[in-house]
Amino acid sequence: MDPYKILVVNCGSSSLKYEVYEMPSRSSLGKGSVERVGEKTGRLEQTSQNGRIVKEQEIPDHQTAVKLMGDALVNDPQGVVGSLNEIVGVGHRVVHGGEKYAESVIIDDDVIAAIEENIELAPLHNPVNLTGIRNVRDLLPDVPQVAVFDTAFHQSLTPAAFLYGLPRELYDQYKIRRYGFHGTSHRFVAAEAMKFAKRSFENTNVISCHLGNGASITAIKNGQSIDTSMGFTPLEGLVMGTRSGDIDPAIIFYLMERGYTASQLNEMLNKKSGLLGLSGISNDLRDLEEAAERGNRNAQDALDVYAYRIRKYIGGYSANMVKTDLLVFTGGIGQYGTRMRERICNRLENIGIVMDYRKNLENGPRMGVISMDYSPVTILVIPTNEELQIAIDTYELVKPTE
Repeated sequence: MDPYKILVVNCGSSSLKYEVYEMPSRSSLGKGSVERVGEKTGRLEQTSQNGRIVKEQEIPDHQTAVKLMGDALVNDPQGVVGSLNEIVGVGHRVVHGGEKYAESVIIDDDVIAAIEENIELAPLHNPVNLTGIRNVRDLLPDVPQVAVFDTAFHQSLTPAAFLYGLPRELYDQYKIRRYGFHGTSHRFVAAEAMKFAKRSFENTNVISCHLGNGASITAIKNGQSIDTSMGFTPLEGLVMGTRSGDIDPAIIFYLMERGYTASQLNEMLNKKSGLLGLSGISNDLRDLEEAAERGNRNAQDALDVYAYRIRKYIGGYSANMVKTDLLVFTGGIGQYGTRMRERICNRLENIGIVMDYRKNLENGPRMGVISMDYSPVTILVIPTNEELQIAIDTYELVKPTE
């Protein structure tokens, strides 16, 4: 089968990240990022087997960023591809697909309209995702583009899992419900876990823990998401790097009565809470581990709260699925935070999750088993790769049918 080159694009508010994959071999040919878009001094950095490119200049908008990406991809001799004509498909990370999309789709006018309709559900992300799609279409007008939605994997949730205990008209009129996020990552690591453990989705229940600055847990049964910790927005669920996670909603009213504005509370809950807010030090787990070792009480409390919340979700999902076969750790903290994995799994033995603490330490960030041989639940570390999952989806949609 002839190789196909797929470009993966993740357009953020002030950045553009990209990677080129050769399919179906799934090998990365090179990747890059354009940072500080909209500022006077922007920066492009690209690495591939042909070398490294670094370029600093003013990057006023994403259109300029996409042009810089195109130039870097075909740079002679340090580019990733010989010609942009070699690219047969472009996959875009799109945060919110609402209720309309339960899988990745080739982008057409209807898809663009749906992404626009969901801007009010993801006002920080969907607009820039659309900007990336439009600018890449200008660069590669004849190349099919694919939208891979963060929310799509969780469209298999039943009403019991996605409805809030609010007046029904709020769902009917405003579509207020649990959407969930990190779906591309949870889907990828669950599939990798199946291959690694030599199991089948048909008889395997998985709890996937994507732990990083943003963090979520998903319960997966028969290959489908049946519950997930993030909700209407990514703010719900676990304590995260700067997000509060679950709180009593009455706290909002209490603080508003004491002079806090809606915008101040939004900023607080999303950017000043979580590990950063609890510790008063940092949202970086490594900084908190060091501070806790020096005896900083706030840092220790932050670490304990983080682990405690995760344990609660694991326990709840285990009870709801009746049996759990695999517990998967992924994401920056899930993959690299050996001590945090230990904190989380401590006291989960009563539900059949028995960590081998020596294996956990020796395994580190590598893919592997970190549970005792006799543990009813196998604990795995599986590195995530959302870009590869986007490339896989794009390839499946754009490759010629046999």
